[in-house]
Formats: sequence, C-alpha cells, structure tokens
Amino acid sequence: MKRILVLSTALCGLAFAAQAQNKEVNVVSWGGAYEKSQVEAYNIPFAEKTGIKVNMIAADNPATPLKAQVEAKNITGDVFDIELSDAIRLCDEGALVEINADDLPPAPDGTPAKDDFVPGALQDCAVANIVWGTVISFDTTKFGDNPPKTAADFFDTAKFPGKRGLPKNPKRTLYLALIADGVAPDKIYETLATPEGVERAFKKLDTIKKDVVWWEAGAQPVQLLADGEVTMTTVYNGRIFDAMVAEKKPFEIIWDGQYMDFDLFAIPKGSPNPEAAMEYLKFATSTEQLANQAKWISYGPARKSSDALVGKYQDGVTEMGPHMPTKAEHLTTAVYDDPEFWADRAAEMTEQFNAWLAAS
Repeated sequence: MKRILVLSTALCGLAFAAQAQNKEVNVVSWGGAYEKSQVEAYNIPFAEKTGIKVNMIAADNPATPLKAQVEAKNITGDVFDIELSDAIRLCDEGALVEINADDLPPAPDGTPAKDDFVPGALQDCAVANIVWGTVISFDTTKFGDNPPKTAADFFDTAKFPGKRGLPKNPKRTLYLALIADGVAPDKIYETLATPEGVERAFKKLDTIKKDVVWWEAGAQPVQLLADGEVTMTTVYNGRIFDAMVAEKKPFEIIWDGQYMDFDLFAIPKGSPNPEAAMEYLKFATSTEQLANQAKWISYGPARKSSDALVGKYQDGVTEMGPHMPTKAEHLTTAVYDDPEFWADRAAEMTEQFNAWLAAS
C-alpha cells in the first residue's frame, strides 16, 4: 500500500508539473528598466517556483491596450501594470476582476495584507507594486557651478538656457506649471478645479512653449537628455536613476514638485489565463518580491514590510534608500495623484490641453 501511495503522490506531482508547464501568463507593462526590474524580481522566480511561463509585453501605457482589448472582446493580456486613475476608472467600467485583499499573502510577521500595504495601494480591482515619481532631471555638463534646483528654475530659460522636455498630457504638465508659479503642493487640485487655475497653469506653460520638446513614451526623455536635444526634462524617477547609475550619464534629479503615483497590477475580465494571472499577482506583490525589485530600479515598494529588506542596487555598491521617491526629504513638495479628480476631469483637461497645443 505504501508503494502505491508513494507512486500515486509522485504521479500527481508530475501531473501538476506538466499542467503548470503548459500554462503561461501574459503581463503587459511599460518596458525599459522598469520591465527589467519586474523580470528579475517577479517573472524569473515565479516561473522557477510554479513552472508557469511569463511573457512580457511592453506598451507606452498599458491601460490603452487593456481598454481596447476589453472593448473589442478580444483579450490577450492576463495582467496589466496600470496607473491608479486608470485602475479606478476601468474598475468602475466593469472591465477588471475584483480582488479580495484577504486572498493576498500576509507580511512575513503575519500582518494581513490589508494592513501592510501603504494607504491607497489596495483598490477594489488592483494591487499596487510600486510608488514612483515624475521628477525633473538635467544635464550637469550644461550649467556649470550654478545648476537648477527648483521647479521654478525649469521654467527660467533665461537663467538656465536650453530646450525642455515635457510629457504630452495635462496630468503631468499642469501641476508642474502651478508649482513653478508658486502654488502650494496641497492646493494644486483645488486650483486646477477652477477655470482661473487652469488658465494660470497654461499661462505659465506659455512662457516656455516655444522651447518644449514633447515626449510620450517613458524612454524618450532620457534619450532627449542623452542626445543633447534638451538640457532639462521631466522624467520617471526610475528611468533617470538607471541612466545615472547603470549607464553613468551626467544627469541629476530635482525632487522639488515631484508627482507621486502608484503602479498597480490588474486582471481584465475575460483574461485567457485567469488562475495563472491571479497567482502571478499574488506572488509579485508579496513582501520579498517587492523588496527585490528595488535592487533593480529606484521605485518604492508598496508594502511597509518591504522597506526593511531594501538594500543595495544590483551593483552591490549603491544604497537605494537615497534614490527612493519616498525618502522623507523628497516628499516635502511632492504632489500626490488624485485619481478621483482625474477620473472626473481627464477628458475635459485633455481637450483643453490639446487645444492649447494646437494654438500658435
């Protein structure tokens, strides 16, 4: 009987392994250094642990193909890495699978996930993996001994000459214009909620409009700096960290007025591999995996229990703490994403922004 039982158990194990080998999960993310950090911290160990193959697919903004696939009823992605406002909007539209926080792995000390994630990281249909910032970066070879230090300096092309890189969307341009114009970080959305506030933001943008090179994909601002097409640009903090530390580029970060946001994992309804997708999401948002991602890029883990595990960069030399957007001194003038504001006003603001762009 024992031999039969052992044989039966072995066969079950082989059957499970074979079944896992036949499974795969398609993860749609943002590409670049961020994608590499996810491959190293999540995908490789997940595949090794489960036998489930992970296919990584890059998009300029994963929410765009997610929405298109849902509308076409032809869903090919299983897990999408999306921003907070998109996660809330798509959840409200019924496009995403609801996620029960009780199903997520607890912290190593047993703290339930709902108490371990930072505020705002757990949504009805999405789970955050990182906290990140849009920051200003400049080429240190262009400004000598008197480099720019503030958001206001970004708009001062007389004192700090050269082209400026800005994203071609209102969410990450209007706030910066208001910060540079003297609006307090905690008053940004209150100001943007008024016609006068929006006009004030566009008026400030007018002062550099002829000097702006617009970017749309995350890799572009780093390349613009590297090619000398701009002397300053806004950029995702992890992207510019990779250029500074991994590629040894002569760039620096201005943390004044950084825009703070989450990236979250979400699963669309109708995912081709829903069970594998949920297993991936749980694994990738566990304490150890989120901490491991910080070995590859300077984005803050979305779980409190991950912080103590964050150490050095993959080079074994660079301490990651000083490069984190969540470092206390980097938060003093930070503007936090307001998903409800953008859920209500994104379409209107985009229309106004595009009209401003088109005007001479």
